[in-house]
Amino acid sequence: MTANAATASRAASRVRTGGPREDGPKILEHVMGWTLVAVVAMLVTQLGLL
Repeated sequence: MTANAATASRAASRVRTGGPREDGPKILEHVMGWTLVAVVAMLVTQLGLL
């Protein structure tokens, strides 16, 4: 096996499959998550479900 073939086979095993990225902005995820929680809570209280 040549060096190029070994490098290509190693690179092929690390192909992204569309899962979550580790290098994304985590603060944005937290802010959007808490915003969703607040919106759902407001909806629940406005509809009288609680």
